Amino acid sequence: MSYRVLLTDSLHPVCYELLEAAGMEAVDASKWDDERITNECDGFDAWIVRSGTTITADWIEQATKLKVVGRAGVGVDNVNLEAATKRGILVLNAPAGNTLSTAEHTMALMMSVVRNVPGAVASMKEGAWNRKAFMGTELFGKTLGVVGLGKIGKEVASRAAAFGMDVIGSDPMMTSEAAERIGIELVDVDTIFERADVITFHTPLVASTRDLINDQTVARCKKGVFILNCARGGIVDEGALLRGLESGQVGGAGMDVYSSEPPPNSLRPLIDHPAVVCTPHIAASTEEAQEKVARQVTDQVIRALTSEPVLTAVNAMAVRLAAKSEVKPYLSLAEHLGSATGQLAPGRCSSIKVRCHGEVPRKYMDVIQVAALKGYLQSGWSDPVNLVNAPVIAEEAGIAVDVETFHAETSHTNLVELQLQTEAGAFTMAGTLFGDREGRVVSIDGYALELPLHGRMLLYRNQDRPGMLAAVGSLLAEKSVNIGSMALGRNEPGSEALTVIAVDEPIPADTLEAVSNLDGVHRVSMLEFMP
Repeated sequence: MSYRVLLTDSLHPVCYELLEAAGMEAVDASKWDDERITNECDGFDAWIVRSGTTITADWIEQATKLKVVGRAGVGVDNVNLEAATKRGILVLNAPAGNTLSTAEHTMALMMSVVRNVPGAVASMKEGAWNRKAFMGTELFGKTLGVVGLGKIGKEVASRAAAFGMDVIGSDPMMTSEAAERIGIELVDVDTIFERADVITFHTPLVASTRDLINDQTVARCKKGVFILNCARGGIVDEGALLRGLESGQVGGAGMDVYSSEPPPNSLRPLIDHPAVVCTPHIAASTEEAQEKVARQVTDQVIRALTSEPVLTAVNAMAVRLAAKSEVKPYLSLAEHLGSATGQLAPGRCSSIKVRCHGEVPRKYMDVIQVAALKGYLQSGWSDPVNLVNAPVIAEEAGIAVDVETFHAETSHTNLVELQLQTEAGAFTMAGTLFGDREGRVVSIDGYALELPLHGRMLLYRNQDRPGMLAAVGSLLAEKSVNIGSMALGRNEPGSEALTVIAVDEPIPADTLEAVSNLDGVHRVSMLEFMP
């Protein structure tokens, strides 16, 4: 049987070579407009894209023969996964192709910043010979702090070690034993700010990593610290970074990603600063990386079409269960619970247990466990996580995973509960589905309350006495934080309570710190349930 493959972005020639060698027809549609794609996509068995094409639900419905979609890259946010899953269409990606290119670009920025290479080059091209103006810093013997120890973070750490640097790393999903095996001293992110001479970020942009570099964290760093970001825009508060550069607290910065791309004029003072080396989001832009991702995704598409095992499926397990409408809401519930525990559980996790109560959760407890694990890892893991690779990532991070059924003493017919064991102790969270199949949190660490699985929330523990809510509310009003709603959980009057306040926007770090400093308030954190 001859398969037809649609390619609607500019892809490396190796895609066409591999497809033709496999006896498949590769159609270059990179110049097609949307109307032509709509009219002709129903004649193809597979569809390969980069980031330029967004495969919508309408196109998936139109492409009646489509069996597999391949994304030549990591992210699949330009593919409507839900629509593909409903149709039983396998979605594949190429998660590791740009790892080395990004790691090498990080090292290039590091060397350029500490040795003032761009400024020295520009000076020479202008005809000057000013050696004293470009005194640099050696990397040997310096401490590199790596925030995020996924594939890219590990590769950067390995290269830095070859330069004779001492490497410390922070990753909420990795155990000390797993870090020791790759020669990294595992610390918390605050220790990185205090000890590192160079800090590099390799994390996703989630609630816990947004604005990690801010005025407060810059102030805690060593004077003259170098800061690098080849991960995601938004991890670094660019205004705080500029202020640190201007004061001399920050010695230099290397930036490949920005909070808005292309950077607006408001970022020109940072980009133009002489101690900043900036590139236009090109960390993964090498010939080798583009060939690797193209080769990997094409090979996987060919294997999928010829009924051979694939390794990079994003929705393989979901495809098998897509026809079972009864399980889908529980997968969503479990994933949201996992994400929430990842944001709220104090300390590094050593084990996760997923407990299922009720007929449907017990029946599908294995896939519910994986969905919970996916949500948990996505809250802080540096690499893409899906229902296929979540168990493998947990094992590599040294996290023990278990699942069990139980009979809960509750009025809820069905319940999914996550139990985490962390270095700070145990943490639990439970949720269920209500009559309209809407998932809700019903318990956090033993406190009974009800929370929706969407929006932003401020959570804190407080002494259960009069005036506590008023104190927090007054402070938030002073900081112009709008309150949407609130929930309160407590066990015994007069002991301790858990308060949850829904807010419209992320709360800045200095405001969270101010809440923490209120008398009787502790364990303050933000929780974000984003779409």
